[in-house]
Amino acid sequence: MSSRPSIPDYDLCIIGGGVNGAGIARDATGRGLSVLLLEIGDLAGATSSASSKMIHGGLRYLEYFEFKLVREALIERDVLLGIAPHIMYPMDFILPHAHTIRPAWMIRLGLFLYDHLARIRHFKRSTAIKVAEDARCAPLKNDYKTAFTYADGWVDDARLVALNAVDAAEMGAHILTHAACTGLHVENGIWHVEMYDTDTGQSATHTARMVVNAAGPWVHDILDGSNLVIPGKTPNVRLVKGSHIVVPKLYDGAQAFNLQQPDRRVIFVIPYQDKYTLIGTTDVDHYDDTEAVNITPEETQYLCDCVNRYFKSSIAPADVVWSYSGVRPLFDDGRGKASKVTRDYRLILDTEHGAPILSVFGGKITTYRHLAQEAVNKLIRFWPNYAAARGLDTIKPWTHTMHLPGGDIGDDGMDAFIADRARRYKFLALDVVRRYATTYGTRMDRILAEATDLDSLGRYFGDGVYMAEINYLIQNEWVKCADDMLWRRTKLGLHIADETRAAIEQYFEGHPVSSQTGQGTNSTRQIH
Repeated sequence: MSSRPSIPDYDLCIIGGGVNGAGIARDATGRGLSVLLLEIGDLAGATSSASSKMIHGGLRYLEYFEFKLVREALIERDVLLGIAPHIMYPMDFILPHAHTIRPAWMIRLGLFLYDHLARIRHFKRSTAIKVAEDARCAPLKNDYKTAFTYADGWVDDARLVALNAVDAAEMGAHILTHAACTGLHVENGIWHVEMYDTDTGQSATHTARMVVNAAGPWVHDILDGSNLVIPGKTPNVRLVKGSHIVVPKLYDGAQAFNLQQPDRRVIFVIPYQDKYTLIGTTDVDHYDDTEAVNITPEETQYLCDCVNRYFKSSIAPADVVWSYSGVRPLFDDGRGKASKVTRDYRLILDTEHGAPILSVFGGKITTYRHLAQEAVNKLIRFWPNYAAARGLDTIKPWTHTMHLPGGDIGDDGMDAFIADRARRYKFLALDVVRRYATTYGTRMDRILAEATDLDSLGRYFGDGVYMAEINYLIQNEWVKCADDMLWRRTKLGLHIADETRAAIEQYFEGHPVSSQTGQGTNSTRQIH
């Protein structure tokens, strides 16, 4: 090994651009650390864009006595609604009582705990209702007589990731997508991080004082590939695949359903993107992290059977318009059924390799911010400036009070914000205004800038998609191809016509986007 002195490029290098990696990047940069984040694909390109889109306490976790996890998640539910009201909102859930699966007293007790484990500020308390007397229960079969209602949150999961990365970059973090970590080793107490740019084919090495391994399903692979596993200390990961289906809208109303299954799992049925219904998730062990992650016919049928067990209108696999699957990297607690494995996380900090590396095992999207805060709390003491800054506000936790980009919509709420922007941008169709508002929040003003008419927005691709939006996403949100835009930064892929999709795809194919590597920016060349 070289004996030359080494001054690292960064205080912290994060491997993985999912919700945990992006959240840690935001928290750490805001506390004064210089940060590099490497993501092998696109932000939220794997598990973090394949969730049920819920910010929830996890009602069913109470059955496994996960009281700490549920309480933490319920607190985070309020926090996230406060900092990201443009991409998150409360949603009513209907839980029909199936007496052969769980007795009513058990559900009542669970909901009582759910109501009281954390303060309720933005979410309604649970109640019992009669199915025949509540219009929200209209989709249910007449076999069900009673139900329970409670509230949880809905979120755009992929945008949650992107906005954390945007905030980190605007504070100085260096975010690299399509950048694979190919090796880690320590020299003179400094991490040397080898990376490979999958766009250009070029390799590079960066140095950092600390490393966070937030690679999700590949967290163990990162350690294995660099011989960093410590026997008896490094935990195992249980890979569990969760699949969802999307079908044409099954019912009117904004309510969602929590449906208990004979195998004691629960399936959520959720209004999605105005015209659709989202159904999921399954829990299936996934044994090979190199396998393609796709829904199986058995999973599709399982989800259809669930709906048909409860709803008056039936569905079949042929009704599915879209499906997606993700692999959850759960902390392996040794439980038998995949559905019983804890959704809590473990942060494993090792210093035995000569420099600190923290690996993230498990977790759920609801608690990502808390996880990130705890991770930075563990690492910040290794920062050389920590002693001088200790006790100052600059290094204290801060993400619980500061809006994510675009979230500063004001105290009057989203409806008032949308109405205001509709008045301001009268030349835009109301559905486009609403989509911009619930995707970008106040950042929609940056897309529209000084536009006074539709011609000001540049080329029109169809279905409400203008060049101004594509330019914004390329310049500010690491969009490099049509899929990044249509399925992760937005869900336009579900809504646009084939002609519009083809035009967008042809545009990206004819104008390849390459990232620049300037410190603290995700700038790309502007495309006209």
